Amino acid sequence: MIKNILIISSNYTGHGHKSITESLSEKFDIVPDVKIHVIDGFSLGGNTLLRVGKMYGPITRNSEHLWKIIWDITSVKVPFVNHLIEMKIRTKFLALLDKVKPDLILTVHPNFNGSILNILEKNDIHIPFVTLIADLISITPLWADARADYVISPTQEAKDKCIEFGVPAEKIKVFGFPVRERFYNHAQKDAEHYAPNKPLNCLIMSGGEGVGNMGKMAKTLIETFGFNITIVAGRNEKLQAHLKKNLGKKYGDKVKIYGFTRNIQDLIANSDIAFIRSSPNVMMEAVSCNTPIVITGALPGQEAGNPRFAEKYHLAITCDSMGNLVPTINELLDNNVAMLKEIKKSQQQYVDPQIPENIVNFILNIPDKELQPAGVARDVSFNNINYES
Repeated sequence: MIKNILIISSNYTGHGHKSITESLSEKFDIVPDVKIHVIDGFSLGGNTLLRVGKMYGPITRNSEHLWKIIWDITSVKVPFVNHLIEMKIRTKFLALLDKVKPDLILTVHPNFNGSILNILEKNDIHIPFVTLIADLISITPLWADARADYVISPTQEAKDKCIEFGVPAEKIKVFGFPVRERFYNHAQKDAEHYAPNKPLNCLIMSGGEGVGNMGKMAKTLIETFGFNITIVAGRNEKLQAHLKKNLGKKYGDKVKIYGFTRNIQDLIANSDIAFIRSSPNVMMEAVSCNTPIVITGALPGQEAGNPRFAEKYHLAITCDSMGNLVPTINELLDNNVAMLKEIKKSQQQYVDPQIPENIVNFILNIPDKELQPAGVARDVSFNNINYES
């Protein structure tokens, strides 16, 4: 059985990679004799690459157009991106292998698939390599490297894209999107608690970076429907201060404003509706809490197909502009909140708390014979590796 696992994640390019890593770590940690080692892949490239990772938040928060350009370029320049990152991380990555001596490498960020496989291949190192896709449907080809032993996909749609990018179908395993355990504790809330004269509790958030028309949305929801509003501004401290100044005084207890919070599962679960952008991990966390979703936007590139995906499975409804906000809410509330109840029922049917455990069990029980080329020993010696760039 696999017992020593190196996980390549990311601390700064959104919160989804960390959330997925944590969901798996919860299950790895309870398996006797299994050790996991989590590393931010960007840190392997020194300060230069780490700064690149930290730019994700400001770029996606302030210039979606620039992010779309970056997404498009990297999607068609995959060998170049892989080579560039390979050159930046090679020395530290090989040193990390020498220290950790993993039985298996698991990546949960697209930038470190082809780059690490290049390093392993050029140094004749044979370690099982598994990719876990952290996006739902609109995946970059950086996720799809046919040299990986397995690619774990959250959806059939992402699997189909991997096949389109050249990954053999037999290497792709569809398990669903892993969510941290604390989000499942609130699942399948009673849909009959809605009362005609009781204002709904609504959560407005847009991921860890805190973007969007939060203030205008809160104002409309309070003044038109009388909703109680909770806003999570994420790491955007400037936005948080602005919202407190402009909404707090005017609406008092009708609105609560938070920055980045670690009890987000409670805020989602205690809400009747969550207004969110289509970040995959936030969407799936809300689904796991059985809270109906109104999708208010999508980041170009990896989130582009998520609103359509969520509506296909009746997990959410989309509101693509402030002008459509009131009609969208009316649609949810019509016929004694029939659509809200329908979404809750669909979420209950879709959600699967066993996904993280199933992924972990699969990884731990990959047979050696499926991973090793003929004549290659599992134990790898790092003594003769050349660490010079």
